[in-house]
Amino acid sequence: MKILHIIPSYLPAKLASGPIIPTHNLNKELIKRGVEVVVYTANLDGQEILNVPLNQEVNIDGVKVFYFPITFKPWQYSFGLHRALAKNIKDFDLIHITSVFLSASALGAYYAKKFKKPYIISPHGSLMSDPLSRHSLKKKIYLNLIEKKNLKNAAAIHFLINREKEDYLKAGLLLKKTIVIPNCFDLEESREISPNGLFRKKFGIGDNKKIVLFLARLHPIKGLDTLIPAFAEVIKKESRAVLVLAGPDENGYKKEIIKMINDYNLTFFDFSLHQSALSPRRPASCIFTGMLIGEKKVAAFRESNVFVLPSYTEALPMATIEAMYFGLPVVITEGVGISPNIDRAEAGLVINKDEKQLVEAILKILENPRLGKEMGQKGRELVETEFSSEKVAGKWIEEYNKIIKNYKKDE
Repeated sequence: MKILHIIPSYLPAKLASGPIIPTHNLNKELIKRGVEVVVYTANLDGQEILNVPLNQEVNIDGVKVFYFPITFKPWQYSFGLHRALAKNIKDFDLIHITSVFLSASALGAYYAKKFKKPYIISPHGSLMSDPLSRHSLKKKIYLNLIEKKNLKNAAAIHFLINREKEDYLKAGLLLKKTIVIPNCFDLEESREISPNGLFRKKFGIGDNKKIVLFLARLHPIKGLDTLIPAFAEVIKKESRAVLVLAGPDENGYKKEIIKMINDYNLTFFDFSLHQSALSPRRPASCIFTGMLIGEKKVAAFRESNVFVLPSYTEALPMATIEAMYFGLPVVITEGVGISPNIDRAEAGLVINKDEKQLVEAILKILENPRLGKEMGQKGRELVETEFSSEKVAGKWIEEYNKIIKNYKKDE
């Protein structure tokens, strides 16, 4: 079986959000199981250009990756990728497209159809109700002109959770077949050991402090408009609490967060603007760390007391899965797609997007270390049971085989 995976950005990209890591985790596991996987992508990471070899095979953990130079950033279009698809797509058994509203889905769908190859589209939450409502006019026009046809002609649309599928159908979008498979989490890679106290030492957080960890993009959809006022109430009752905001600033939203912090008489220190790891001159109730990767991210999970993600909506955020794997109790809103799993497993607290409920949930965990530990243990069990690379890849191989067999039968 030979799979072509088309995705706008790929490792070593770090700024681009969402599907990159789980997609690579899946591809690595597929390779181990004898599936040939080739990735076509652009040399793009957010608005930055990656320093990678172009127009040639690059091996990443056994996955063959081809980077093509970006030609038009707004549509993430690459003429080189366009040309490669036109020339080579016929050599694959199935095309897996992880993208919507960008050139990757338009070009992948067009050439797959032209050369009579089945293709799957993975929107990764982009077609859920809340994301569709943002820039709704532009998205509506694009859907009607281009994307609806791509979706309708796909052999299958892949959803991470059932709620994503329900939102898709409510939007009146058509499809032939649905696949519901969660993101892929690499247990082995995540067993990286970090030195004790690494995170607290680097960011000047005392051992007596209780860390409330928010690890995600700094973006309006993540619910920081609820988290900041809620934390202002938390710290009145638990003076040792400190809010860590770990993630890249998206479209300058950090300015709005800082304004909220000031409005609620909180203090902050922004380490992302400083190269050294010196402690702030005065105690800060909120700390910006910038984006965390590798052992620093592992250390953040290991040394925090509770993970919070009060998003308006999410499909399947990997940071929540990572937090649970490292035994961290989580507090999330009902809009986060993994909430039914967490509720069922008792791996954390699921709340409405409500300031009072968020305050109560955070304090409940901070004031009850035993409860937090029990939730953390159950969260780790949940990740190992439902989200491991082995289990997820097995489901994908089964679906790939079905689609290829049925497609050949219908020809």
